[in-house]
Amino acid sequence: MSSICNYCSKNEALNNLMIEIGQLRVSTLYLFKEQTYRGRCIVALNEHETEFFHLPQEKQDAYMRDVAQVAAAIEKAFQPDKINYGAFGDTMPHVHFHIVPKYKDGYTWGKMFEMNPAGNLLLTEEQYGALIDQIKSHL
Repeated sequence: MSSICNYCSKNEALNNLMIEIGQLRVSTLYLFKEQTYRGRCIVALNEHETEFFHLPQEKQDAYMRDVAQVAAAIEKAFQPDKINYGAFGDTMPHVHFHIVPKYKDGYTWGKMFEMNPAGNLLLTEEQYGALIDQIKSHL
């Protein structure tokens, strides 16, 4: 691979986009700094793999348990009307899922969530800390 993987190197580019919340079974949970979708997180596989189906069955099962655990925590913490899941990776080829709470009458309800919403809603360190505490209390 010609470029450095942000998830593997845990570099400045990664830190500019998200805040590490903690370790799960086989992945790391991050809070996405852009919070147009309140509670948006990323669940990134701890080892570098570009395709989910490349993982052995045990690791697939453990990873999807991590994704489900995070989605359940987000539902309890923020009561969204629906949770969207995104696994893309064209420009970041590392297995990771976006866990995106959606709210009726909220931004892009009824449409696919936007990766980088125009409003670019950034919070204070205290606000990020409060969101992280809410998520952690339900993990």
